[in-house]
Amino acid sequence: MSPILEAGTEFRTRPRAMTRERMRWYVDGQPTIAADDGRVHTQPPTIHDDDDYARSQGLPGIIADGMISTNWIQGLLVDVFGPQFACRSRLTTKYIAPIYENMQVIACARVSKVISNEAGKVVHHLEVWCEDDKGKKLTVGSAMVEAA
Repeated sequence: MSPILEAGTEFRTRPRAMTRERMRWYVDGQPTIAADDGRVHTQPPTIHDDDDYARSQGLPGIIADGMISTNWIQGLLVDVFGPQFACRSRLTTKYIAPIYENMQVIACARVSKVISNEAGKVVHHLEVWCEDDKGKKLTVGSAMVEAA
């Protein structure tokens, strides 16, 4: 059973380092899953895995794929609302600042309102974001979670 939280309730993860290894796992994950042959597959250089290529695109070095921060927000919401979050929710994110190697990233959420829907279920509307250890927002968005 998921909790029913009041508007204004805020929760966050502990800071996590965005390591080169984390970035690489995500880049290699897509072609590896697509191949489905038990081996790790890589793709041509991108801004997410090759410093020289990232610099050629005007960046100081590689940046994390935005889906990593979305996944960290989703993980926070699963921790708070339970596994039914995957079935009774909606999550939308927008990437507003790059996340560089070794940055400390914190996933955050704040309940903006709680309502009852037509079916009598409690629905939490949330503001969600990832920020760095100085409070700068990197990813922003919203979520809606129906309590079980």
